[in-house]
Amino acid sequence: MNDEEKNETEATPEPDEAQEPEAEAPVEEPAAEEAEETPAAAEPAGDADEAGAEPLTPKQQRKLERSRHGGEARPPRSAADRAAERAQARGAKAAERRRSRARARSKHQGGEGTPTADRSPGSKKVRLGTVVSSKADKTITVRVEVVRRHPVYEKVIRRSATIHAHDERNEANAGDVVRVIESRPLSRSKRWRLVEVLEKAR
Repeated sequence: MNDEEKNETEATPEPDEAQEPEAEAPVEEPAAEEAEETPAAAEPAGDADEAGAEPLTPKQQRKLERSRHGGEARPPRSAADRAAERAQARGAKAAERRRSRARARSKHQGGEGTPTADRSPGSKKVRLGTVVSSKADKTITVRVEVVRRHPVYEKVIRRSATIHAHDERNEANAGDVVRVIESRPLSRSKRWRLVEVLEKAR
């Protein structure tokens, strides 16, 4: 039996040996694939160098322009001369910025926004609004809505403000559309006065 066991053990390594070359063959194939991939990996590196040469920082661009400049060198200048020249260049750029901003402002002023109120200097503001509350004696709370187009973004912006107005005869009620006018301070919060009731609430 010992001899048979030995024969069996000797017979079993033979299939393992047969499997070893198969295991080695796949190992060799990836090595061949790696060899094929290395030149392909080298090609994008060349492309990256070419692509990397295109985007230059502003500092690198200035350095490149200076190196390509073939004209005569300027005479040596003192620090004060260089500072004066720099200040003059900055002043010219600032003037150009002011002109461009003025052009942009004039372009936006002619938009479709709400026109400015036609008032002579010193005249009082007049507003139309809806009465929100008339519970207080001789006082009404009026909601004034303002619809304007944004000067830069051209979006229609709706805003509302509530103001207190003096109503001497208590004639306005909640929901009425009224016209109010600016007045002297009549109380801590009242700076407006009722002119007329345009539309009664239903």
